Amino acid sequence: MTVVDNAVYVGGERDSEPDSLDSTLELLRERDGEGGFAWIGLLRPDQTEIDLLARELSLPALAVEDAVHAHQRPKLERYDDVEFVVLRPAWYVDEDEDVQVGEIHLFLGHDFVVTVRHAETPELASVRARLEDDPALLALGPRAVLYAVLDRVVDDYRPVVRGLRHDIDQIETQVFGGDPSVSRRIYQLSREVIELQRSVDPLREVLEGLLAETADDLDRVGLHRGLRDVADHQAQTSESADNFRQLLGNILQVNAALVGQRQNEEMRRLTETSLAQGEEVKKISSWAAILFTPSLIGAIYGMNFEYMPELAWTLGYPFALGLMVLVSLTLFLVFRRRGWL
Repeated sequence: MTVVDNAVYVGGERDSEPDSLDSTLELLRERDGEGGFAWIGLLRPDQTEIDLLARELSLPALAVEDAVHAHQRPKLERYDDVEFVVLRPAWYVDEDEDVQVGEIHLFLGHDFVVTVRHAETPELASVRARLEDDPALLALGPRAVLYAVLDRVVDDYRPVVRGLRHDIDQIETQVFGGDPSVSRRIYQLSREVIELQRSVDPLREVLEGLLAETADDLDRVGLHRGLRDVADHQAQTSESADNFRQLLGNILQVNAALVGQRQNEEMRRLTETSLAQGEEVKKISSWAAILFTPSLIGAIYGMNFEYMPELAWTLGYPFALGLMVLVSLTLFLVFRRRGWL
C-alpha cells in the first residue's frame, strides 16, 4: 500500500482518517459543498491507485501521465478546476559530493490535495504536523498545503548550499596545493551545481504565479506573506547556485593556468638539465679527441713492422712526442675558444 497518510480536514482540524482511498472519496462526495478538504499522501503509487484518483477526482490525463512517469521540471499548470504542481526537492550526500534530487507532485482541487512522492526524502509527515499545529493556516485549504510543502522543499536547499560551499572551499585549497586530481573534482561539482539550479530556478515562475493570485486576497494575507518569504529563500538559493557555478568556472581556469605554469617550470628544469648534460658531453668529447691523437700516433708507431718511415731516424722518438704534444695543444686551444672546455 502506498498511502502514507490520508485525512479529511474541516475548519483547520483533522476531522476523520478514512482507512482507504475509496472511503476518502466517498466522504468527499457526502461532504460536497459543506467545506473542508481531503489530503491524500502517496509514495510511489501504483497505476491502480492513480487511475482511481484520476477517475474520481477528474484529474487531467496529461498531469496524471507526468505524475506516473516523473522526471519533470518544477512547474505549475492549471486545468480548469485542478492545479498540478511539480517540485524537485534536493539533498546533498557529502561523502559522494552528490546532489540527490527527488520529485513531489501535487494535485489541488477545491476540496482535495493529493501529494505524490517519488523518493523517501523529504518525508512530509513533519509538514503535515506543522500545519495541524496551525489550524488558522490549515483552514485556508489546499493552497496552505502547497505553501507548506514549498516551504519545506526550499528550506531543504539550504543544507545543499552549505555542503557545496564547504566542498568549494576544499577545492580552492587543493588548487593552490597542486593536487593533480582537483580538475576532475571541479568538473563533478560543477555538474552538481547545475543539478541544483535545475531544481531551484524554475520555482521562481511558480512562486510568482502564486504570489500574483494571493496579492489582493485579504483572506489570505498570511499565506501571501509566507509565499513571499519562500520566494526570498528561493532567490537566495538560486543566487548562491549561480555564484557557485561562476566560481567553479573561475577556479577551473585558475587551475589550468597553474597546471600550465607548473608544466612550464618542469620543462625549464628539463631544458636546463639537458643543457648541462650537453655541456658535460662537450667536455668529455673534447678530452676524448685530445687523448685520441697521442693514442693514435703511439698505436701506429707501436706496430712491430720492420719497414716503417722514420723507424731508424735518430730524431724519430722526440719528433713523435712533440707531434703528440703539438696536436693535443692545438685541439685544446680550439675547443677552449669554442667554449667546450
